[in-house]
Amino acid sequence: MERLTNGAKAINEALHQAMEIDDKVLTFGLGLPDPKGVFGTTLGLQEKFGKERAFDMPASENGMTGIAIGAALSGLRPVMVHQRLDFFLLAMDQLVNNAAKWHFMFGGKSKVPLTIRLILGRGWGQGPTHSQNLQAWFAHVPGLKVVMPAMPGDAKGLLLESIFDDNPVVYLEHRWLHMTEGNVPVGDYRVEIGKAARLREGKSVSLIAMSYMTIEALHAAEYLEKQGIDCEVIDLRTVSPLDWETVFASVRKTGRALCLDTGWANCSVSGEIIARLSMDCWGALKQAPRRLALPDFPSPTSPALSRDYYPGAADIARVVGEMMGKEINGAELRREPHDVPGTWFKGPF
Repeated sequence: MERLTNGAKAINEALHQAMEIDDKVLTFGLGLPDPKGVFGTTLGLQEKFGKERAFDMPASENGMTGIAIGAALSGLRPVMVHQRLDFFLLAMDQLVNNAAKWHFMFGGKSKVPLTIRLILGRGWGQGPTHSQNLQAWFAHVPGLKVVMPAMPGDAKGLLLESIFDDNPVVYLEHRWLHMTEGNVPVGDYRVEIGKAARLREGKSVSLIAMSYMTIEALHAAEYLEKQGIDCEVIDLRTVSPLDWETVFASVRKTGRALCLDTGWANCSVSGEIIARLSMDCWGALKQAPRRLALPDFPSPTSPALSRDYYPGAADIARVVGEMMGKEINGAELRREPHDVPGTWFKGPF
């Protein structure tokens, strides 16, 4: 059974269900019991499960992460939340040198079942220190799993799967996902980590997307269909491990690939995908694979600069047109205001 709800409520539901299933699950982070409940995702947790299992933390990211790692090593399943990915950079030492390596360094005798929720994305002038999409950093580190849901149902399913995984998982949720609506299964619903989703069948071009770029890919694919171009849309859902089998199968069918990344182009996840396609699918490619990612300079704050900084459905349509030998500018796909996903968007920021 499914019901229509938004991403924030889906995440909140996953947290409630995980804490009901296993009393070793606890969740904490800066602002967790605040009235807005971390964009609505942690509402009601402290009231239902008490302050020993759902609690606020001081602004000490490195210390908070050390406590979470220690709790995981002691048999608990902590879920730690940071309202901005950028704040978590203060805890990279704990993540990379402790959480990611512990299982390996101690011969597989210790587990670190830790889930770290990091909120990323953009909008309304968030600027260079509050809009960073650093999934390539995390995916580069052996021992970490990195998931990036785009759909509310996947937000719930991947979070539940992450919480009950015995490895450290970095769960990257885009702010625009929180108010995006979709069908979400009820009950204990889980999505396998490392398995991509084929959201749309096609034979002309494979659009390989992650996080919010999946939504832009779907808008572009619908528009391009009217132009006689049939796009296949792959939502990676997980960037480490990455579902190479699904990606390769799609590109071997279409012969063309456009990789869509929410991060910077240089040393990006999309760059890794293009490298692997070039190595493993060379004979199937009809032309060089392409990518759309952020330009290699910090995210701007002003609307005048951010308008042309972030690629969207119009840019996807234009590039696909170039790949197919058609002139398509996709002007109809551009929206105003440009720094929210649509007129339906309510925030909060």
